[in-house]
Amino acid sequence: MPTTITVETSANDIKKLQDALAEFAQQRNWDQFHTPKNLVMALSGEVGELIEIFQWLTPEQSQQLPPQKKQHASEEIADVMMYLLRLADKCDIDVMQACQEKIQQNAAKYPISKCYGSAKKYNELD
Repeated sequence: MPTTITVETSANDIKKLQDALAEFAQQRNWDQFHTPKNLVMALSGEVGELIEIFQWLTPEQSQQLPPQKKQHASEEIADVMMYLLRLADKCDIDVMQACQEKIQQNAAKYPISKCYGSAKKYNELD
């Protein structure tokens, strides 16, 4: 039986952030460029910038970033989150609902009894 996991985050907070991002784009007449295709491409670029921060670090170094790298990572994570929220808004996807549904799907694919302590993909579990 899958475990039910509930995320206790306000969907209203996410909607407020999406509205602020939409207003920011509208004020600059950028909404015309914010198509799902363009937003996915921009999102990919920002993820690439985040990857660059961690690319050659050891696992230990990646867990203990110096202040300057941590600040840089924070900025790139914000960029990724903002593009992702903008994409969801343009595609009329409720991010909180989508995450809740995906958590439930993952709980069914990765039962604790089969995946505990394992990094195997769901189709490789015994």
